[in-house]
Amino acid sequence: MVHSVEFVFDADTEAAIRGIWDGLREADIPSQAPASRPHTTLAVAQHIDAAVETVLLPVIDRFPLPCRLGATLIFGRTAGVLGRLLLPSPEILDVHAHVYRSCVPLMAPGPMPHTEPGHWTPHVTLARRISPAKLSAALRIAGRPAEITGKITGLRRWDGDRRTERLIG
Repeated sequence: MVHSVEFVFDADTEAAIRGIWDGLREADIPSQAPASRPHTTLAVAQHIDAAVETVLLPVIDRFPLPCRLGATLIFGRTAGVLGRLLLPSPEILDVHAHVYRSCVPLMAPGPMPHTEPGHWTPHVTLARRISPAKLSAALRIAGRPAEITGKITGLRRWDGDRRTERLIG
């Protein structure tokens, strides 16, 4: 399993994302619900030492950050991953870069490259393994509302081995 450091959102933003998850599930499209909490991954590796929670404490003062979830995205070639873009404001990009650099020394064997600054596509995952036959319906559901305005309220560390989350700060 993997470990990650992630943005978490305010209750209204989470509710809007969960509403999309519910719509997907009702359309028999495998959404992230209820197994996950809405989040955006900033750094990910096979292992991130728990010391990251202390190392990242100085960044907590930067929250809350305003955010907007915009366009619907599809990652992959066949059975894809569906998400919504977290519009990358300068503040969000700056926090991401700080978190990433802070995490690297605590990652083993090292970071996964898709979260490196300059290669990161900030998003919230809505569904995985969408069959081509269900893609049109999934896009229709995932794209409403066209924009979600909210707040990033902080960071969490996800331990995929134990399937636990710990809020940082």
